[in-house]
Amino acid sequence: MKLFIDKTLKRLYKVSFKTLGNLPPKKKTVVFESFLGKQYSDSPRAIFEYMQQYYPDYKMYWSIDRRYIDSFQDGNLNKVKRLSLKWLFLMARAEFWVSNSRLPLWIPKPIHTTYVQTWHGTPLKKLAADMNEVHMPGTNTEKYKKNFIKEASKWDYLVSPNAYSTKIFKRAFHFEKKIIESGYPRNDFIINNNNQETIENIKKQSELPLDKKIILYAPTWRDNQFYAKGKYKFELQMDLDRMKQELGDDYIILLRLHYLVAENLNLSGYEDFVYDFSHHVDIRELYLISDILITDYSSVFFDYANLKRPIMFFVYDIEDYRDNLRGFYFDFEKKAPGPLLKTTKEIINKIKEIDERGFIPSDKTEAFYKKFCYLEDGQASKRVVEEVFAES
Repeated sequence: MKLFIDKTLKRLYKVSFKTLGNLPPKKKTVVFESFLGKQYSDSPRAIFEYMQQYYPDYKMYWSIDRRYIDSFQDGNLNKVKRLSLKWLFLMARAEFWVSNSRLPLWIPKPIHTTYVQTWHGTPLKKLAADMNEVHMPGTNTEKYKKNFIKEASKWDYLVSPNAYSTKIFKRAFHFEKKIIESGYPRNDFIINNNNQETIENIKKQSELPLDKKIILYAPTWRDNQFYAKGKYKFELQMDLDRMKQELGDDYIILLRLHYLVAENLNLSGYEDFVYDFSHHVDIRELYLISDILITDYSSVFFDYANLKRPIMFFVYDIEDYRDNLRGFYFDFEKKAPGPLLKTTKEIINKIKEIDERGFIPSDKTEAFYKKFCYLEDGQASKRVVEEVFAES
């Protein structure tokens, strides 16, 4: 019965979109969405904030998943609940859409709408048509690739952070329209605000101790570990007892799980050492205040590398991830801009080594920066906006 209702609603929405899409467009109207309406973040936020300042004649709205609407605290946002009737009328007549992830496949794009896809990461893991096998719930390899490419065909612009990504995006998404190779707008914030005053202000606002150094742990999700479609499991492999015992006098840990991970980890007993920032509005503030990043296969390290601070990779399952789940676009084990570690003991030893000797970027780290971060100068939002909106 539920399946029948869902299909009927989608059909009604699709028909409504097509009907409303034939009406005259609402000129200079933009609908922004980030991570399926779950966050006010990422490159859509950066583009929005730039346009607020320099393009005030545009009417701008944020598409928000109603389950997350309380996390959108900014009073300057025009909010509209995703999939509501108001949203339907707005989306069907807007001149522009800006999103960093795929919209539902059943939504037809009106002929008058320009769809700007910023995507949400420099690709390390195989994407879309490049994936050999898909292990996600509710789909199979053939269906996943077909649906992905169908959605990508609606994009009018695709934002790329560098030449490496441009080449992959074209092939993996079968994308033949305009790619804006600009750097990622979302990185403008960390480039332009990397100063002690801003860092201290964010720590105070987040109620974090000012006398401790910060480790940001930001792991990704695993395709084959899930509860249901869109809800992924995560098991914390880090030994927090040992981390606290050896590092707790000088450090705290900020935990940032991927937006698809459904876990609410029990951190009882670690309240003064581990802080769960998984639902913090935008990871960009966490980058700025962190002294060290620990991740695995998440694309966060491409962004964090702009700060030229230590990065460590906690890759306890690298063989399985590399060979069975996704595969990598480059030799991650040889070219990662930091050590690959498999145990908590190795993590602790490496942090203590940095404390004793200081952080000295290796030749490998410098080569990584030159290949992936060379466009990041704090002006990416400007480049994207001037390309897409200046002529409208």
